[in-house]
Amino acid sequence: MPEPMSESFPPAFLWGSATSAYQIEGAVREGGRTPSIWDTFSHQPGRTAGGDHGDTAVDHYHRYRDDVALMARLGLNAYRFSVSWPRVRPTGRGPAAQAGLDFYRRLVDELLSHGIKPAVTLYHWDLPQELEDAGGWPERDTALRFAEYAQLVGEALGDRVEQWITLNEPWCSAFLGYGSGVHAPGRTEPSAALRAAHHLNLGHGLATQALRSVLPAHRSIAVSLNSQVIRPLSQNPADLDAARRIDDLANGVFHGPLLKGAYPATLLEATSSVTDWSFVREGDLTDIRQPLDALGLNYYTPALVSSAENAPRGPRADGHGASAHSPWPGSDDVAFHQTPGDRTEMGWTIDPTGLYELIMRYSREAPGLALYVTENGAAYDDKPDPDGRVHDPERIAYLRAHLAEVRHAIADGADVRGYYLWSLMDNFEWAYGYGKRFGAVYVDYSSLERTPKSSAHWYARAARTGQLPPVDAV
Repeated sequence: MPEPMSESFPPAFLWGSATSAYQIEGAVREGGRTPSIWDTFSHQPGRTAGGDHGDTAVDHYHRYRDDVALMARLGLNAYRFSVSWPRVRPTGRGPAAQAGLDFYRRLVDELLSHGIKPAVTLYHWDLPQELEDAGGWPERDTALRFAEYAQLVGEALGDRVEQWITLNEPWCSAFLGYGSGVHAPGRTEPSAALRAAHHLNLGHGLATQALRSVLPAHRSIAVSLNSQVIRPLSQNPADLDAARRIDDLANGVFHGPLLKGAYPATLLEATSSVTDWSFVREGDLTDIRQPLDALGLNYYTPALVSSAENAPRGPRADGHGASAHSPWPGSDDVAFHQTPGDRTEMGWTIDPTGLYELIMRYSREAPGLALYVTENGAAYDDKPDPDGRVHDPERIAYLRAHLAEVRHAIADGADVRGYYLWSLMDNFEWAYGYGKRFGAVYVDYSSLERTPKSSAHWYARAARTGQLPPVDAV
C-alpha cells in the first residue's frame, strides 16, 4: 500500500521542470544556428497541426532571464533543458558556434544565481538537417558527430553543470522519426528505424566517453528513456507473447545494450524479417554499455496489447499519432487497445500505477543507479477565466496522484532522487503544434505573456514543503 499522504519526500529531493530547445527557444536563425530536422519537417505542409512550427515558439531565447526568475518564484530547485545541436555546432560538423555556447553559458549562470540546479540534455530530437541529408541516425557517422558535439558542450558547461543527460526518448527519435514518420524527419522505413535505434545507442555510449574525458570528477551522466509499461490484454499465451515482443521494441532495444551489453535475443528473432542487424559491429556493444550514474524515466500512460487474432481490426491505439505506417517493426500481428479510465487532452489514459511499476522495474534491473522521473505531466484544454487566472484542477489531480506513486516507490526502496514536471510552460508540442498545453505556466501565444496556472502554485507548495498538498489547496 502507498505510504500515508502526510509522508514527506527526502530533503534532497529535486523538484524540477523540463523543456526542450526546439519547443521553447525560437530564434531559429540567430547566432549562426542552422536548420534542424524539426525546422524542415514543421514547414512541410500537413506535417503539424495547423502548420505550426517553432520559429518563434515561446521566445525563451530572448526571455530566459524572466523565465528563470519565474522558476525561482515557483520554488523550483532544478531545471532540465536541452541544448540545440544546430545552435552550438551548425551543420552538425566543424567548430562550435560561440554565440550558441554563450547563450547556454548565460542560461546556466542565471539558473545558478537563483539557486536552481541545471540538468543538461544534449539531444532532444533536433538533429542538424545537414546530418539528416547525409543519412541521419540510420548512419553510423551521426553517432560519431554526436560524440564530438557532446565534448564541445561538456568543455563549455562542465565546470558549472553537474547533471548530464545524453539522449531524451531515443525510442521516439528512432521509431516515430524513421518508422511511422509522425516525427521529424518523417521517414517510414522499418529497417532504418532499427538502424537508427542502434546508432542512437552508440551515440549515447560514445558521447558518455567523450563527456567523461572533459568533465570534472563527480559529474552525473544519464540517459532519459520513455520506457513503456506494456500490459497484455489477457493471460492468453498469444497475448503474453505480444506484450513481450512490444516490450522488446519499446524497452529492451535500449536498456538491453545500455545496461546489459546485449540486444534481447527475442528482439533479434522477431525483427529478422526486417533486418539482419549486420550494422552492429564488433566493439559496438562495449562502447554502448558505459557506466552510468543515473537513469531518467519518462512516463505518461501505459499500453495494452494483444495478439491481432484476439482483436477486431481498427486504428492502432498506441498513443503515438496517426499513421498508416507502424512504429513497431515486425509486429503487424500485434494489436493495441485503449486502456480504460479517464484521459488527458492527448487521449492518454491516466494511470499513476504505471509510474510506480516502471520505477520498481528499473530499481530491480539497474541496481545502484539513481533514478529520476525526467518527464511526467498532462495536457489539458486550459483557458484563462475573466480575471486572467488559469485554473487546472485536473492537472493538479494528475500530478498529485503520480507524485504519490513516486513517494510509494521511494518508501519501497527505490532510489528516486528527483521529479521533473513536463512542462514548465505551454509550448510547441511537436506534430500537435500549439494545440496541446502541457505547461504549468500558461502562455498567451499572441502576446507570449506567461501566467502560472493553479497547478504551478500547487507544485510550488509541494516543492517548498516536500509534501503533497490537497488537490484543492490553491
